[in-house]
Amino acid sequence: MKKRYKKLSIIIPIYNEDRTVDKLINKVLHAKILLKKEIICIDDGSKDNSVKKLKKFRNKIHLIVHKKNQGKGAAIRTGIKYASGDIIIIQDADLEYEPSEYTKLITPIIKGESYVVYGSRYLSPVGHLKENNHLTFEIHKLGNHGLSLLTTILYGHYITDMETCYKVFDKDIIKKINIKANKFEFEPEVTAKILRQGIKIMELPIKYYSRDFNEGKKITWRDGIMAAWYLIKYRFVN
Repeated sequence: MKKRYKKLSIIIPIYNEDRTVDKLINKVLHAKILLKKEIICIDDGSKDNSVKKLKKFRNKIHLIVHKKNQGKGAAIRTGIKYASGDIIIIQDADLEYEPSEYTKLITPIIKGESYVVYGSRYLSPVGHLKENNHLTFEIHKLGNHGLSLLTTILYGHYITDMETCYKVFDKDIIKKINIKANKFEFEPEVTAKILRQGIKIMELPIKYYSRDFNEGKKITWRDGIMAAWYLIKYRFVN
């Protein structure tokens, strides 16, 4: 019997994003979907005006504030803990991803075609993918190809974009996974633990607006090396 999905929980980890967070929240609020929306914003110890801007939406979002910066993974774990939706999606606050694509990403889960969907930046046809910094995008694309190959070798399942922000889960899947990550290792850990359960990950093409490090991009080549290590680690341990 196909499950009934009524609510989408949108988890937004935030750290020093006062330049974009209000614009992002407005985009999320205006994104048209068939489900009820629950917006959970986790400020991870921001030192700028992120919290001040978020408080302007106090009647429309659920705001949780970490007093100290713990990392993206810790913020997502907090969000998952409080999420009450039937489907859960991760949304970065930096405007690199487009909330108007929620309907496309959650539809396979609603239809019972998949329990987990990733939005891939690398499946989009030329001219559909949009980025404002080609060098940053190409460097990250190369790193992602390496991680995809490693994932295939270790888990027998090819994924084009493991590091994508847009990860969508049936709540019963993600809430049962014991996530330990505090930082960017969330991406390889959750991917590894899903695949180890024999759950296939569906990928769909998404639009992407890449920003550079001088615009606040936080992930570096060191995170790519750590991602490879965690893929190997969680192939053998929980």
